[in-house]
Amino acid sequence: MIYDVLITGGGVVGCAVARELSRFDLNIILLEKSSDICAGQSRANTAIIHGGYDAKPGTLKAKYNVAGNAMFDDICEELEVRYRRNSSLVVSFDEADDGRLTELLERGRKNGVQKLSIIGAEEIRRREPHISPKATKALLVGTGGIVCPYGLTIAYAENAARNGVRFVRNMEVSSIEKSGGLWRVSCGEKSFSARAVINCAGIHSDEINNMVSEDKFHISPRSGEYYIVDKKYAGYFNAAIFQLPTKMGKGILVAPTVDGTLLIGPTAEDIDEKEDSRTTRAGLDKILREASMTWEEIPTRSFITTFSGIRAHSDRDDFILGEAPDAELFFNAGGVESPGLTSAPAIARYLAELTAERLKAAPNEKFIPTRRAIPVFREMSADERARAIAANPDYSKVVCRCETVTEAEIRQAIRRPVGARTMDGIKLRVRAGMGRCQAGFCTPRTIEILCEELGLDPLEATKAGRGSKLLSHYLFERGSAEDA
Repeated sequence: MIYDVLITGGGVVGCAVARELSRFDLNIILLEKSSDICAGQSRANTAIIHGGYDAKPGTLKAKYNVAGNAMFDDICEELEVRYRRNSSLVVSFDEADDGRLTELLERGRKNGVQKLSIIGAEEIRRREPHISPKATKALLVGTGGIVCPYGLTIAYAENAARNGVRFVRNMEVSSIEKSGGLWRVSCGEKSFSARAVINCAGIHSDEINNMVSEDKFHISPRSGEYYIVDKKYAGYFNAAIFQLPTKMGKGILVAPTVDGTLLIGPTAEDIDEKEDSRTTRAGLDKILREASMTWEEIPTRSFITTFSGIRAHSDRDDFILGEAPDAELFFNAGGVESPGLTSAPAIARYLAELTAERLKAAPNEKFIPTRRAIPVFREMSADERARAIAANPDYSKVVCRCETVTEAEIRQAIRRPVGARTMDGIKLRVRAGMGRCQAGFCTPRTIEILCEELGLDPLEATKAGRGSKLLSHYLFERGSAEDA
């Protein structure tokens, strides 16, 4: 089969591009190298909808940050994605640094950011009573917000699949070449042909581009480590609270999530290995040391986990978007680091419309813009729970106690378009295993459900795909324990 468009990479940009392209009458395929979509930087980041005050005026980061921010209300409503306009604060803790806030204010206004102002210490503490008393002034970013990054990515993918996009996982690109007017994309022994290719491969986007274009760029992996604080502290901070940024990033923040936990981080360390998502003692210690300037009494006993995400920092220090100058119908979304999540809706709209125009594609008259999320049992009223259980008795079976996730939700996560195939896939879709015990209780039953739905032997079940099997062997031959 010859596809009109082939997308490499199933992160938020790739899935958003797939959804926006499905507005057109095109045959589209998306290849993801991992066992699930949202396996890279789209699942491990600050989950912030950035206002756009930080990017250098005139850059693509500035342009698409502001444009993407303005799209979130409509996108999240259409796709039923959890988000909140809770604002952001960029805080100065030394009067000598207060002038830098004015510089950020002026930069934000040049970028077209709305609802920007500088507030004093009294107003800071009125808004955030738990912030350090050393806070002197802050830039208030009224358009700032928070979103579930993996929820957004999965919603984009499900809606794209409903509109006809084909998703193929465990397909790592090994080569790309142009032959007979078509792009031939090889993944080991398998190959796919397409009229156009859109490169959304995240930290590997340089490798994909450099296979076909002499206009080369280089991605340096930049690690960011985080702590997650238990829901016991939900509501402790209202806004996403940043410290003054540095050349390495927006600094250590303390921010609420849409699920009620708190994020503290990230670090920003250039590393050598693109797949090295380990946390380090030095990195976690740095977070505690620097975050204590914002939150003096950090409740370390309420940390429930740590994680690390890898950002795709390019040697051009900006997004790399559009058609490669020497590779016809090969389009890039390269170097999409922060504010990449915020920019994703606008980047996707731009690349989809550009590609459709170059292919002379007609609109898809059957395009469905909406997607319904899995009903969340823990958020239902008593009456809603009763109705849900009456319609589907599996809603009465709580599997994950920390997050009150039911068997019905887990089964839906597996059955939906581009559904879960691993334990992590279930976790990202319905939060089973994301709570205080970090899957200590719910893992056995979740494995059973996964195997029942997919027809797997329990020894085949994985945490995150290849190389992550959860079980090694049976203690008894199957059936022997009952027969004994």
